[in-house]
Amino acid sequence: MLEVGTKGHQEITVTDDITAAAMVSGTLPVYATPCMISLIEATCWKSIEKDISEDESTVGTMLNVKHLAATPVGMKVWCDSKLVEVDGRRLLFEVEVFDEAGKVGEGTHERFIIKAERFLEKANAKLKAGE
Repeated sequence: MLEVGTKGHQEITVTDDITAAAMVSGTLPVYATPCMISLIEATCWKSIEKDISEDESTVGTMLNVKHLAATPVGMKVWCDSKLVEVDGRRLLFEVEVFDEAGKVGEGTHERFIIKAERFLEKANAKLKAGE
């Protein structure tokens, strides 16, 4: 059962392969914004996966995120999420991202609960439509 207030937490250490330079989202050796977004998405879906059926999954549909400060290689980064709204299949999370020196990101993330098999069938149908 999905409940408003459900929390999630994921932690990583910044490595060379998740810097802006490595991700081609910039030129500097600091934590890349696309990787912060990936951490946010993982934190949110993992926080509720036990509360949905085995034939379901969730997909990200919206992010409204600020990347507030740079994090160097070697520093720990973590995301805390909180489910703040459940509207049918629509889920809205508040997220905060921190490094060892303080807050580095914040915002909201929306996900939808989907039937995995039907979702994949629809996505794969695009391959046939393009032939």
